Amino acid sequence: MKHFLSLFICFFLIGFCGFSQEKISKHIVAKGETVVQISQQYKITPADIYRLNPDAQNGIKPEMVLLIQNSLEAKPVKQNTKTTVKTDNPMTTMHVVVAKETVYSLAKTYSTTVADLEKLNPEIVKEGLKIGGTIKIPSKSDKSVINIESTSNKQKFITKTEPIFHSVVAKETKYSIAKIYGISVDDLEKANPEIKDGLQIGFRLKIVGGKTPSSLNAKEDEPVVEKPIEKIEDLMTYEVMPKETLYSLTKKFDIDQDELFRLNPSLKNGVKEGMVLKFPSDVIVNEIVEKKFSPLAKNLKIQDAKKLVMLLPFNISKIESDTVNSTISRLKTDKFLNMTLDFYAGALMAIDSAKTLGLNIEIKILDSQETKNTSNIVALIEQNNIKNADVVIGPFYQNNVEKTAELLVKNSVYVISPLSKETSKSYKNLILATPSNEMIKSAMFDFMKEKKGNIVAVVDPKKGNSKKYISQKNKDIRFVPMDATGKFTADSIAIKLVKNKMNYVILDSEKTGMILKTINFLITLSKDYQLQLVILEKNETLDFEEIPLDKLAKLKMLYPSLTNENEMVESRIFEREFKEKNKVFPNQFATRGFDITFDTLLRLSQEKSFAATLDTDTTQQVDSKFDYDKKNPSDSFTNKGIYILYYDTDLSVKIAQ
Repeated sequence: MKHFLSLFICFFLIGFCGFSQEKISKHIVAKGETVVQISQQYKITPADIYRLNPDAQNGIKPEMVLLIQNSLEAKPVKQNTKTTVKTDNPMTTMHVVVAKETVYSLAKTYSTTVADLEKLNPEIVKEGLKIGGTIKIPSKSDKSVINIESTSNKQKFITKTEPIFHSVVAKETKYSIAKIYGISVDDLEKANPEIKDGLQIGFRLKIVGGKTPSSLNAKEDEPVVEKPIEKIEDLMTYEVMPKETLYSLTKKFDIDQDELFRLNPSLKNGVKEGMVLKFPSDVIVNEIVEKKFSPLAKNLKIQDAKKLVMLLPFNISKIESDTVNSTISRLKTDKFLNMTLDFYAGALMAIDSAKTLGLNIEIKILDSQETKNTSNIVALIEQNNIKNADVVIGPFYQNNVEKTAELLVKNSVYVISPLSKETSKSYKNLILATPSNEMIKSAMFDFMKEKKGNIVAVVDPKKGNSKKYISQKNKDIRFVPMDATGKFTADSIAIKLVKNKMNYVILDSEKTGMILKTINFLITLSKDYQLQLVILEKNETLDFEEIPLDKLAKLKMLYPSLTNENEMVESRIFEREFKEKNKVFPNQFATRGFDITFDTLLRLSQEKSFAATLDTDTTQQVDSKFDYDKKNPSDSFTNKGIYILYYDTDLSVKIAQ
């Protein structure tokens, strides 16, 4: 209902001002359709669709209703013909601002610049855009007549009574094939029952009835020959803003660097302010908002009571029914139970801290009774009225936490996955508190790219998959040449280094000899080059005594980490208090239990909603950072809180800036 109302309001905001001569129709999105495909169907641009349907900028889904601006009397445009369009006012155009529009998006929509918009509308510099407000748009030309070059690749169709045949190619779907021939998916499946369970490349499908392009009119015993149709790219332009870089542009438009170079060859000479770049028109612009660390404990609101439920896998019934092993023996051998109890001990410390702060939260801790393939989630939700909770922490196994999110999504209950790095399904109420291994390594590459460093890689010849992964992350990475046995020289590295620029040297090997050799070469080369040693993930070989820590410190070794290994005051206080209460120092699971639970309790106790804190607030607890993000409203929240650490020359660990 809310979605319909937003579309209805958008119609009234735009319809009377800009499209009084046009007809508005409704389009129901079919499975597999994109904004570009829909715009081509109605002979409009994606920007026209986004203006009437601002929610579509976050992605479209099957059954979604879109308002379409078109003319009922429009006729097909003949191929290679010119159409002249007269402008009513050659100087300016008026535009009514709708939800989610920005100065940048309007500049792109009207192929103008932010500077020109602000010059014509000085009020938006001070006050910003206001929904429903009217602003002036500069004309593209001083002329009152604009020539528009139009082409059409509309195909000629003929009706067939005899069946024809179609060979399935990559990326085709049953829907797309049915649409080509003007039949339904049901008709396609009736004529080809073997495809009900899915399509396979190379399948030869029988097409009965409907219409088909004349170029595909063939009999069963004749090969089907399709003439390639030249694809005309639908592009938009964007003017580079101050301080934007190649890296920030790829992030903002979620586009591959190679694709950006293909569309804009001039970028190979560097990014410059004011450059006008081409982008695919169907990209979703990620407005990058820089988050700052928020001291949530200083902005508490405790008037409204909140409910937190923790689903932890104690599996008490299994312990009680075990007649062979005693509880003590299970505690000695059951690693999963020990991990649960450590997490629980840390969570209890967080709850005690919340009581000290006077937080108004009702906390319920339940046994999820889970294994990797089973759990007691369904019964627990029904029997304990969990549907009325604000947030749930747990279960531990990812398939169980995803099931919990699925059961509670209609009740808008947020579910936090505390430990798992895996993910398979997305739910808008699911929060992944632990970054995946892929995200951790990507964070290291993002750091190096943002610093505009020269990236060199020394990779063990036996690690082919690692070399492939590294080359995919950055096409400009320089690999140090070596033979099949891993032999290389200092000159092999030196030839890949760049003067007057930071050189990041990635080392990926588990061989002590190769690691020592690389480190010694780099220390020698550091006299003439700026360089840092980099590892992408934890390497236990570096913990051996054979690898001197002082040499790693000389090279200021960089590495990504989920935890802040820098000795902070808060960390020492937590360790001391945990030991006083539990007689042992906290391990990683106990600290994780404290961090996730305390962070959740603080987010529940703010003036703004819990969901709003996920969008706007980055937090740092004892060891962990929580920086949640999601690309689309239907996606899960993912934690991007990853530290980039380095060994300093005094042998301490510090956060790289």
